[in-house]
Amino acid sequence: MGLISQILTFPLAPARGVGWVLDQVVLAAEREYYDPEPVRRELRDLEQALLDGRIGEEEFDRREDELLDELEWLEANSEEVERRG
Repeated sequence: MGLISQILTFPLAPARGVGWVLDQVVLAAEREYYDPEPVRRELRDLEQALLDGRIGEEEFDRREDELLDELEWLEANSEEVERRG
């Protein structure tokens, strides 16, 4: 960028800075939202509940299918967020 361009666009620097900060906040929020670790933890807890006898096979199968679908969706979308970040 040339000296003249820098001088002419200098008044816009605070706006560009605020825009960058907002982009970083959105990216951090998306990373947290699409983090698959809580679903993996829930799957582990679900398996432990089955082993402890707190839930039956049918409940386990139903809930496991839901969690695996959610995990697949989260992993696909977290890859998208990581490419942007």
